[in-house]
Amino acid sequence: MILRTAKKFYNRFFSKEKLLIGRMREIVGYTPCNLHLYKKAFIHKPELMDKYQSARNNERLEFLGDAMLGMAVGEFLFRKYPGHDEGFLTKMRSKIVKRKSLNDIAGQMELSELLQHYNPGVRISPSMLGNCLEALVGAVYLDAGYKYAKRFVVKRMLRGGYLDIKELETYDDNFKSQLLEYCQKHNRIVTYKVVNKFKQDKRDRFKVAVVIDDKEMATAEDFNKKSAEQSASHKALKTLGVLQVQKATA
Repeated sequence: MILRTAKKFYNRFFSKEKLLIGRMREIVGYTPCNLHLYKKAFIHKPELMDKYQSARNNERLEFLGDAMLGMAVGEFLFRKYPGHDEGFLTKMRSKIVKRKSLNDIAGQMELSELLQHYNPGVRISPSMLGNCLEALVGAVYLDAGYKYAKRFVVKRMLRGGYLDIKELETYDDNFKSQLLEYCQKHNRIVTYKVVNKFKQDKRDRFKVAVVIDDKEMATAEDFNKKSAEQSASHKALKTLGVLQVQKATA
């Protein structure tokens, strides 16, 4: 404990990583102890990466943060909604930890400043922000333990004004799920296929088509295949004339 306190004191007043420490105090609410963890959380993985480079970017922290985030959000929802069933809790957790939500939260936290600082010359995309946020959760967990990681998720992310939890209770923007339900109800078969995969900004980009009864209904592109499927489903629902803001089943 004494050594940890001494390291935090040194970091706050003598470390050269002034930008990192200042932003972490704003974002996570305390002075970091192991600065290398937080710095690594903002280092994006290169396009071509060998097994040794994986230890020098945020990919492994992202993996850990994803698991930690799911646990913390799950516990938060379990305590917040004692009268709701597993289906409702699962949908709520999915809406909170999905890529778009994390991208939005990270954007509001202005994590792009540190991403740009540690990745000069790299174009910062929304998905990089969400990945970075997951890695940051992992860094907090390794540096300060589960208690502080959960506090960061609940107090800073869920109750920090970045999400409207009440609105999420009733809003359902899972367009792929909506389209699947529509097709099942009307005895139609829906499938997805990657019609093109190409490089953009040195990253993989996917063009996905949604096909209903062997007819291509819509296509969409994104750096993430699942996100492209959601966008294509959104367009297909519009084409079918059945798109609406649906109520989530509680």
